[in-house]
Amino acid sequence: MKRRILVIGIGAGNPDYVTIQAVDALNRVNVFFIPDKGIEKDGLARVRREICERFIRDQSYRTVAFEVPRRRPAAEDYGTAVADWHDAVEGVYQQLLMEELEEDECGAFLVWGDPTLYDSTLRILDRLQAKGGFELEYDVIPGITSIQALAARHKVTLNRIGQSIAITTGRKLAEGFPNNADSVVVMLDGEGAFAGLDGDLDIWWGAYVGTPDEILVSGKLREVVGDIERIRKQAREQNGWIMDTYLLKQPD
Repeated sequence: MKRRILVIGIGAGNPDYVTIQAVDALNRVNVFFIPDKGIEKDGLARVRREICERFIRDQSYRTVAFEVPRRRPAAEDYGTAVADWHDAVEGVYQQLLMEELEEDECGAFLVWGDPTLYDSTLRILDRLQAKGGFELEYDVIPGITSIQALAARHKVTLNRIGQSIAITTGRKLAEGFPNNADSVVVMLDGEGAFAGLDGDLDIWWGAYVGTPDEILVSGKLREVVGDIERIRKQAREQNGWIMDTYLLKQPD
């Protein structure tokens, strides 16, 4: 048995971010697997369907919705919590590929941003390849990340000349600003780790970047930290979820 999959990066929320390569890939797909992350994130699934409707021409396709297993809180052992969650997702993916995809069909996962950055789809597919039971072949189509979209919307370069950039998470940033980087891009920060940093840092923050709900704030951290915290709270309450990214730089 053989299964063919495309992992397509669809950008950071704006359908205009979808690349020509991604459009070509969309038009080769028979089955799109659309994750269901609950009513509060229904908008993410809707954007995926809108992208299909906008860009697919002369190709019949169907969508298969699936429920994404919830990851248990990782108060102590983060690695174990993620490993258990991957086990659950792997089981869902295996069932989808075996039951919803024929050997002569091409399936696809539409990944927010880029499949290679803070997304687990490739890891799960690699696990399925190693596990065996059926032959799995997949290709990856890159997408525009929220990092690129954030910098473009703020009209700021990510790096200074000759300086390094670190890309990290809020969990790691809570341990302190990396001492070997001039600029830091932070993703997946559910707790607002920026609030505990040196107020002299410059910040460029954005939520729902590229979507109609986009919010942008920038300035000296000490001057805008209260605004960002207030806006994040209001946006989360209003939408039920928040997807934000920010860039921090050492002061000149």
